[in-house]
Amino acid sequence: MDVERSSPAPLAELLETTVKMWRWIGSRARRASAAAFVLAATVLAVVVLSASGSGTTVSGSWFPVQDVPPTNLTAEQLLDGLLTAEFGSRSCRSRYEFASYHQNKKKKHTPSPYLLAKLRRHEALQKRCGPGTAPYRAAIRQLKSGNGAITAGTEDCRYLVSISYRGLGNRMVATASAFVYAVLTERALLVHQYSHDVGALFCEPFPGTTWLLPSSGWLGGGFPLANLRGYGHGSKESLGNMLKADVLSVGPHGNASWSDSDGRRRPPYVYLHLDSSDFDFHDKLFYCDEHQRLLRGAPWLLMRTDSYLVPGLFLLPSFQDELARMFPDKDTAFHHIGRYLFHPANDVWRAVTGYYRDHLAGAGQRVGIQIRVFRPKQQKPLQHVLDQVLSCVRREKLLHLPETETTISSSSKTSNASVDQAVLVTSLSSWYYERIRDEYGDSRVHQPSHEGRQKWGDASHDGRALSEMYLLSTCDVLVTTGISTFGYVAQGLGGIRPWIMPAIPMWEPDRDEVPDPPCVRAMSVEPCFHSPSYYDCAARKDVDVGKVLPYIRVCEDVSWGIKITNETTQW
Repeated sequence: MDVERSSPAPLAELLETTVKMWRWIGSRARRASAAAFVLAATVLAVVVLSASGSGTTVSGSWFPVQDVPPTNLTAEQLLDGLLTAEFGSRSCRSRYEFASYHQNKKKKHTPSPYLLAKLRRHEALQKRCGPGTAPYRAAIRQLKSGNGAITAGTEDCRYLVSISYRGLGNRMVATASAFVYAVLTERALLVHQYSHDVGALFCEPFPGTTWLLPSSGWLGGGFPLANLRGYGHGSKESLGNMLKADVLSVGPHGNASWSDSDGRRRPPYVYLHLDSSDFDFHDKLFYCDEHQRLLRGAPWLLMRTDSYLVPGLFLLPSFQDELARMFPDKDTAFHHIGRYLFHPANDVWRAVTGYYRDHLAGAGQRVGIQIRVFRPKQQKPLQHVLDQVLSCVRREKLLHLPETETTISSSSKTSNASVDQAVLVTSLSSWYYERIRDEYGDSRVHQPSHEGRQKWGDASHDGRALSEMYLLSTCDVLVTTGISTFGYVAQGLGGIRPWIMPAIPMWEPDRDEVPDPPCVRAMSVEPCFHSPSYYDCAARKDVDVGKVLPYIRVCEDVSWGIKITNETTQW
């Protein structure tokens, strides 16, 4: 029987399972008949061969069925070339169905031919250098040896390990940033799993390989560095700390070098500490061209961040031309990269499409309202937050009261919601939804879930969060809470320029006023970079980074952050 999987199993996991099953078979071979042994071996071979082909495997009991790539995909389903037709459609339904839920968008933003060419080249790099390949095994051996010099077998493959953390929105914008940096620097991207839920939430984005960093025990080729989540500001392997210790140095004319001449004492990897909470001046020198030249020679880079770093990459002169060719409309960077990378697994996608069909599909207009409260006790309802939401939608005329009909009696009132607006509210609390529903009509205001509090590392919680981000992305109008990466992801995936409600920071718990104005229209759909470096590397001084380039501005919701905008782009 053909049974649909929630997500395609990476080749690494299948190989690991294969080895365990071979051991099990070997331990019972003396008791088993020759025919039974051959049958078991054949099944295992099919599993591995199916996973290594262009299609993915849909498992049914012990017998896998090949999920063959479709042959009749349209340009719209392939997001105008962002995606390839090399994947099967059953094992990851969202990949080719996503576009159909965004057909009503007024403006379609087509990716540049140069970006498409870069993506195809990067896919080839991931397949050539990924887990299970000879270059990857050589790179792992080199990493274990502690030698940072380039050795035979590792010349063409360098690696970037993305270590993201905090909530799912933070992790998604951080992973997108790491991917853009990997493309710019021609490194294979490997994603460290946060609580092992990346594979459960997302399908593989690269054909013929996996983007997941193999576990330490995987067939002897696993990643040898333990406890990646434990890396931090004090790690001696960080760029900042190695600069302080003179392990690497930059001369007065920008000449970057390691402290040794032959590279044999060079560390095998560099840790990039780009944590928004505690990275310092030396860590932020990552955003200098001379330090980027130095990093090119490192076979392995570990990048830890919770932020959207792409605006900072645009500020690097050495990357500007390449980024401009990839993104002629510069404020489409996350819109394209997010839709390329993040494909919800089948279980999550089923929740998205089911809820959309039951509550949103029949509406003439869908209005999404994302409410996030940055307080230690988020479950406690706050009246001023509700007042801000209602003030915003009234001021901007985003919602209207149900129409009144008098055909039966002057007091009879019915909602026109079936052909008018559907309102989607996402919040950890149900209280805001209930008050909005009371004012704007029971039948057209909807809330998929109310978790009460954020649960970092909880896969089921993150699955619901991911489904709600995608539901918000299907809306025509969007109101979001400032600072929230949850809202950033939704607006970027949907290409929706939202109304942003300034949020009261968690370090000001006693403030309870409604801002004036209660919300502002975003300059672009790009996420805000909350923790940029203000240091001008060429001038050797701090500057106003919101005024360095015409398309980098101070964020609407974070006065110390920057975002990408583009006055020529029409959203």
